[in-house]
Amino acid sequence: MSLFYVARYQGPEAAAAGGPARAEAGAHGQARALLERLQSRARRRRVNGAESGSPEARQGKRRKADGEDAGAESSEDAPGEPSSESSEEAPGERSASAEAAPDGRALEEAVGPLVPGLVLGGFGRRKAPKVQPFLPRWLAEPSCVRKNVNEDLVPIEDVPEVHPDLQKQLRAHGISSYFPVQAAVIPALLESAACGFLVGRGGYRPSDLCVSAPTGSGKTLAFVIPVVQALLSRVVCHIRALVVLPTKELAQQVSKVFNIYTDATPLRVCLITGQKSLAKEQESLVQKTADGYRCLADIVVATPGRLVDHIDQTPGFNLQQLRFLVIDEADRMIDSMHQSWLPRVVAAAFQSEDPADPCALLQRRQAQAVTAASTCCPQMPLQKLLFSATLTQNPEKLQQLGLHQPRLFSTGLAHRGLEDTDGDGDSGKYAFPVGLRQHYVPCSLSSKPLLVLHLVLEMGFSRVLCFTNSRENSHRLFLLVQAFGGVDVAEFSSRYGPGQRRRILKQFEQGKIQLLISTDATARGIDVRGVELVVNYDAPQYLRTYVHRVGRTARAGKTGQAFTLLLKAQERRFLQMLTEAGAPELQRHELSSKLLQPLVPRYEEALSQLEESIKEERKQKVA
Repeated sequence: MSLFYVARYQGPEAAAAGGPARAEAGAHGQARALLERLQSRARRRRVNGAESGSPEARQGKRRKADGEDAGAESSEDAPGEPSSESSEEAPGERSASAEAAPDGRALEEAVGPLVPGLVLGGFGRRKAPKVQPFLPRWLAEPSCVRKNVNEDLVPIEDVPEVHPDLQKQLRAHGISSYFPVQAAVIPALLESAACGFLVGRGGYRPSDLCVSAPTGSGKTLAFVIPVVQALLSRVVCHIRALVVLPTKELAQQVSKVFNIYTDATPLRVCLITGQKSLAKEQESLVQKTADGYRCLADIVVATPGRLVDHIDQTPGFNLQQLRFLVIDEADRMIDSMHQSWLPRVVAAAFQSEDPADPCALLQRRQAQAVTAASTCCPQMPLQKLLFSATLTQNPEKLQQLGLHQPRLFSTGLAHRGLEDTDGDGDSGKYAFPVGLRQHYVPCSLSSKPLLVLHLVLEMGFSRVLCFTNSRENSHRLFLLVQAFGGVDVAEFSSRYGPGQRRRILKQFEQGKIQLLISTDATARGIDVRGVELVVNYDAPQYLRTYVHRVGRTARAGKTGQAFTLLLKAQERRFLQMLTEAGAPELQRHELSSKLLQPLVPRYEEALSQLEESIKEERKQKVA
């Protein structure tokens, strides 16, 4: 028989009077005494039941035992009575120890030793064991890709699946070897399109691919080459590939790469990002004919908002022949799923057609459940390709994308924890470029601009990219450095239009701008060649933001440095965030006030000019 005794807290007065040890001993003693009494009654009932021969005798003894139990409990509960085992026995009653078993042994020996009761309600604090997340197999066991882009290069000849014309184009642009992620992803994509783009391999829908690799590792070319090669055999122009990106600048960059490798082919690439009017973009997408509309683009590169505009407002814009849906910077695109752009694209791709259409045999149908009947019907597959340097490991978020038997290529370690959890315990949550050296500089708020000027002027960097957390901070720092003089500085933020931002980036690549002060608008995917130093003027709040910022340097196997300016209140949390993510340890780089002292006189003059500039801007806004 088991007993559970709940120990109640008696209050601070009782605890102070008896002491915690004495109170705990008394509680255990009472529990043990109560357990022994109940076990003694149970033994007596079993012995009496065995000795009685008739049902009437058993019933009479049971009533007698119940009466004795009630009397014992009433005497036990009376105030002032001692709660001992001897007090429960009525006069003339045999004690449990006096009764003997049939073999002559004592009853306690026959029954066995007493079992101590389990006491519930202890107040000791114990650290709860950590729950390990359960990941789907494709996330827990990815296809590992080497991340050293200098030592793990693969010659072009070692990937014979690539078309000779595309190999020729690669060599013409100075590419003689593939980066590791390209050598792994390109053959996998070409294998899924080996039977052409109209049907999947063996008539089945190919697996969707997810690629998580460091910034500057060649992810763009990893999907450009196989998509172009798969569409080389097309006869009728339809939108077969759709590439969706979060920003206009990144979309322009990807569109430029597609144009390079489709220049000698009949394939046509169209960019729709809102930089032109909707009517102009419609003219480059479709053409009205006597019997309907004719498509003018094979590959469309778009931003989500503008893509939805064309789905709603462009007559003849048809995605029913879509074969590849490429989602670059996938983690950020998942965060923007509230715009509902992906369900709109999928609905347009699976839109029902007229059964009399000659292509109705290959019409894409969205099955309610995957069965043998639903998979045996040949249809044009829709394959989703996800690319990011910080791809989420959260299955709940990835489920929003509706992936079909996905396959993951990753440069990180296998079996990583859920994204956005603190301290997942596994190193290498995100991969960093091999040639990147990372530092942090402890500083005060007033010395931040001086530190930026010192890094630019005294350390001799020709191209420096400086990140802030807001457009206002970028503008103030730009005006301050401009007033200080001696540095070719520019600002890159939403204060400028797309055309101006494009010109600023071009001047920065050409070396005409030494310091580019930017918000996180350039932190995502923008490939600016020759960036030697990245400065985090404002410490990023999230790890993903830090990964994308410092990834603007040390790209494609080159070297680079990253400095993060940390206030004393930020230092502990920021370093802990990087440690838990398995990032390389940051080197502490202290700059004494003596090194900054020569810059102070000009800096104070620049501060006064900054105040005047801000006042003038406010007056202009009011006017």
